[in-house]
Amino acid sequence: MTTKTNASPPGPARAWLMAIRVPTLPAAVVPVLVGSATALGDKQFNPMAFLAALLASLLIQIGTNLANDYFDHQKGADTPDRLGPTRVTQSGLIPPATVRNIMVATFALAALCGAYLIYVGGWPILVVGLLSIASGILYTGGPFPLGYNGLGDVFTFIFFGVVAVVGTDYLHTLQVRPVALMASLPVAMLVTAIIVVNNLRDAPTDKVAGKRTLAVIFGESFARSEYALLVIGAYLTAPLAWMWGGASPFVLLCWLSLPLALPLLDKVGTQRGRPLNAALGGTGRLHMVFGALLALGLLLG
Repeated sequence: MTTKTNASPPGPARAWLMAIRVPTLPAAVVPVLVGSATALGDKQFNPMAFLAALLASLLIQIGTNLANDYFDHQKGADTPDRLGPTRVTQSGLIPPATVRNIMVATFALAALCGAYLIYVGGWPILVVGLLSIASGILYTGGPFPLGYNGLGDVFTFIFFGVVAVVGTDYLHTLQVRPVALMASLPVAMLVTAIIVVNNLRDAPTDKVAGKRTLAVIFGESFARSEYALLVIGAYLTAPLAWMWGGASPFVLLCWLSLPLALPLLDKVGTQRGRPLNAALGGTGRLHMVFGALLALGLLLG
């Protein structure tokens, strides 16, 4: 006869890795890679700006994740019934005040990196940095949290896609260039697709908690269609960097990631609840592979 034993809680290091959500961090890396590749492809590259932008982007992503963990707990959106990975604040692994304080410190470090980037890029980078940090906090915090009022997808598309790629290219070139804008569109679509599958999975519990994502407002069928539109749209818009942005046809290397995308379209189109966790991780991997291939294509051009 055997007895069941509860798994021991994760240690402090593991808890913090859960808090910063390591699998989401490629979403911060890809825009910097693509924006730097558009510049390097035109023989314009500032290595210090690249490193500072990469660090700032990672810190903003981590700060946003901590803010999401903290504010979702405060607002009651994270409950024991949630279907996604364990959240450290809700589960009691890390005290809420500690998560809040580290969130503030993380955004402060991002601002410190931003000080150098402002020196390089001037006032446009100041505006971009302030808006990016503000959107990270206001995604789930403040009196009108974006993610609770159907605006999370839009702000993710803008700030973690278009602004991140174009802003990175600007740091190298000091110009707003069509090639960066065109290259940003598929990146923005795939990073938004990550949010969509997350919200699709959580739609039933979000509805109870009053978190009005687009999946809650318009229904799960809408979210499935939105996901398909974003993923397919990423492949359809990738050639624009070649056709209208002046890059080479090598940008079509990103189409080599299509075998990763097709199973995800099927899973998100048919599954619901906890099985979507695998689709969420798969969409993150697709974003990383697609972005790396797109960056390579831009470099070869």
